[in-house]
Amino acid sequence: MEAVTRVTFVREGSTRPEGARTGDGGAAVGVTIEDVAARAKVSVATVSRALRGLPNVAPSTRERVLAAARELSYVADPSAARLATGRSRTIGLAVPMLGQWVYSKVFSGVEAVVVAAGYDVLPFSLSGPGGMSGFVESLPFRKRVDGLLLVDAHLDEAQFARVRSAGAAMVTIGSRCECASSLVVDNVAAARLAVGHLTGLGHRRIALIGGIDDDPFHFTVPVERHQGYVEALGAAGVEPDPELVVPGNFSLEGGAEAMYRLLELSEPPTAVFCASDEMAIGAMQVARDAGLRVPEELSVLGFDDHDVSEYVGLTTIRQDVVGLGERGATMLLDGLRDPDRPPVHERHPTRLVVRRSTAPPPAGLDYRW
Repeated sequence: MEAVTRVTFVREGSTRPEGARTGDGGAAVGVTIEDVAARAKVSVATVSRALRGLPNVAPSTRERVLAAARELSYVADPSAARLATGRSRTIGLAVPMLGQWVYSKVFSGVEAVVVAAGYDVLPFSLSGPGGMSGFVESLPFRKRVDGLLLVDAHLDEAQFARVRSAGAAMVTIGSRCECASSLVVDNVAAARLAVGHLTGLGHRRIALIGGIDDDPFHFTVPVERHQGYVEALGAAGVEPDPELVVPGNFSLEGGAEAMYRLLELSEPPTAVFCASDEMAIGAMQVARDAGLRVPEELSVLGFDDHDVSEYVGLTTIRQDVVGLGERGATMLLDGLRDPDRPPVHERHPTRLVVRRSTAPPPAGLDYRW
């Protein structure tokens, strides 16, 4: 029954809400987080984040949620969601690196949804002992979770079969397996859109600050974004130049180092597409330290729409990583409620957000420094 996944609200200082019935042990039932969401006219995930003081909630929205909760005079009753179901009431979240911004945001989205449904989140790092192979062989989540979200975990058929043997429901984010529901981003199309924006402005010498040399995780994300970069150049009649493609390790420092390398070229680029906003922000800082004006003398474009991107005026591809976590968690909970439900495969939307860091290329400018 759907009711077992709800978080119930009870009046402070009272054993049950007004007009609510009680179940075994006097726990309040029937009044849920959905009531607050309906009153505030927002999603359940937004209510969950607002009531727990999590980020990614606009101040006006947070106040509306809190006002709705005050009007109903209810607070979360954590024990109400812990009904006797024979389950762990825990969702596992496996990500390549727990500390990276993208994955922390995915975690935030997952947590907002599953906590609202009465579950806990148990994170796992795929970069632990033995890496991906160690995770697959040890199955650290076995008997500890009801469901598992695998993020950017590119497993072969035998590895997927091994993970599924643990018995937990599963959804993959960032990769597709026919045996489980999946949620993916079309990185090729998104990168093609990004670089197409630059060629549309008139740029022809466009660099790519991309992935990781000797990537131990074998991520497809940098490969796919590189493919979109090449396709967009080809569509504009531009021959790709290998010296304009440098790794940035998906970090501020990596983006900065890559920008140093690009500026040392005999003919530096007039625009740079970075496969993440963090790399783009590092690259922008180095360019400005070198005396270049962004975007008058160098255009920079990122990917993700990082929290600070709007404030530094970075043009980027937005993929709403919090929403990615929310939708993946919802798909997993749907599978737990209906185990016979066939796998569902969805594509998470992206869009180009144009800000102040891109403009037409300069004419007759010597870039050497």
